[in-house]
Amino acid sequence: MKILSAEFLRSCVGPDDYPKDRTPEIAFVGRSNVGKSSLINSLLNRKKLVKVSRTPGKTRAVNFFRVATADPRLKSFYLVDLPGYGYAKASKSVIAEWGPMIEHYLTARPELRAVFLLLDARGTEDHDVSTYAWLCDHVQRPVLVLTKSDKLSRSERGASLAAVREAFRLSEADRCVPYSSVTHEGRDELWQAIRGAIARSEE
Repeated sequence: MKILSAEFLRSCVGPDDYPKDRTPEIAFVGRSNVGKSSLINSLLNRKKLVKVSRTPGKTRAVNFFRVATADPRLKSFYLVDLPGYGYAKASKSVIAEWGPMIEHYLTARPELRAVFLLLDARGTEDHDVSTYAWLCDHVQRPVLVLTKSDKLSRSERGASLAAVREAFRLSEADRCVPYSSVTHEGRDELWQAIRGAIARSEE
């Protein structure tokens, strides 16, 4: 994928801050420290577009990035980075705000075309499963992405994928993409999923 431009637009804490131009949006969801920032940088072929932090809970707003590509079917869209869930050390007031903010964006944003749920390939947790179930029931079936897959051996990766398919009760049609922000494995497949989601919405 040839990316013509990728830039941070703004951080938003509510609907009044969201872009008003009706450009298609692709959202990335995942628990804190799952590697969302690294994956987005890798996907967009940028090193520091999204600030990477080892401190869980760093993202505390809905962050919009404007992306333009050379693909005529994918000229312009927003990539949306949502706050990570499952981080218990943030203040109670911050945690209380995250849930409603994320829920409102996901359920009430007409520009949303696809949701990518990021999971750590080294092991999922109960709230990953519950988030997946909630997305399926209230938003749409997300594309699952197994981050940090380069940290596993080939046999471990096979076992990881099988465990995810069982825990999340996936069908053969459900997409589950191993991804490495180090080697960029899975990059083409994610771009294919983004292109498909936006193209379907324009039919």
